[in-house]
Amino acid sequence: MNTWRNASLAVTAAAVLVLTTACGQDQGGDEPKARTVGATNAAQPGAGGYGDSGSGSDSGAKPAAAKPAGQLAVARNAQLGQVLTDSEGFTLYRFDKDTAKPSRSNCEGDCAKAWPVVPAAGATPPAGVDASRYGSVARADGTRQLTVAGWPMYRFAKDTQPGEIKGQGVGGTWFAAAPDGKKASAGAGGGSGSGSGSDSGTGGGAALAGLSTRQDPTLGEIVVDKNGMTVYRFIKDSAWPMKSACVGECLAKWPVVAPVAKNDTRGILKKNFVTFSRPDGIKQQTIDCWPLYTFAGDTKPGETNGQGVGGTWYAVSPLGKLVGAPR
Repeated sequence: MNTWRNASLAVTAAAVLVLTTACGQDQGGDEPKARTVGATNAAQPGAGGYGDSGSGSDSGAKPAAAKPAGQLAVARNAQLGQVLTDSEGFTLYRFDKDTAKPSRSNCEGDCAKAWPVVPAAGATPPAGVDASRYGSVARADGTRQLTVAGWPMYRFAKDTQPGEIKGQGVGGTWFAAAPDGKKASAGAGGGSGSGSGSDSGTGGGAALAGLSTRQDPTLGEIVVDKNGMTVYRFIKDSAWPMKSACVGECLAKWPVVAPVAKNDTRGILKKNFVTFSRPDGIKQQTIDCWPLYTFAGDTKPGETNGQGVGGTWYAVSPLGKLVGAPR
């Protein structure tokens, strides 16, 4: 029996080695050595009801009764511009794993506890917006959920005060909604867009590549995302094997960079430019196999408020190296 078990473990280990050989084999010796990766598997989808990936799985527990939204309003957020809220000022969100054409929600069970649905009944469009964009979709339980430009609307359970946007960017799939149903962003229009249901949420102006670089006056050349927001790495992560130590509530402060096509980059190292499938179900972009993040504390392009936080978070060079980290 022991012989069979040892052989099985050897085969499993060999398979893992084959899958991860592409990452880390060419890592240089100039990266800080302080890495804690044991927490990587600590959070599974929906753990603690926070950052649920919305897989649609249902544990059997029913979410609390949906709270009416009442007269919807448009709030001005310093980071995101115009944001859609309910009558009490709580932010409304949309989910990338839903669809707008046709309207469909993919958030059920535990996901709907973390992201309470906004019922269509009693919801009134904000003044001055195109009311034809506002509708509803039938959910699996027979209730009807508010939609804007076809996108189902949600609140976030951890927004406890009006005006909070703690759900923004969670899991790289949840985003505050603009009044026209697009993803809220500082350059987005307020309510006269086309409503195609396929917007990228980048707003107006010249669009950047999915990942590119900018010259920071203090840090030098660093990587930015398509919105011009600084991209970071976490010292406690690992590229060999590829792991993320940022899980659970950490992801609310440090949203992952969603997958980016190689041909949608500018000035970025493309060797080992791969997508990391995290244990929590979220897909994350890497440079040279290092997982990438943005920082919720950066409220506009050009900010680097995440630089050096906790002595573990640093901006990223075009080669995927840590910028400004102590040796």
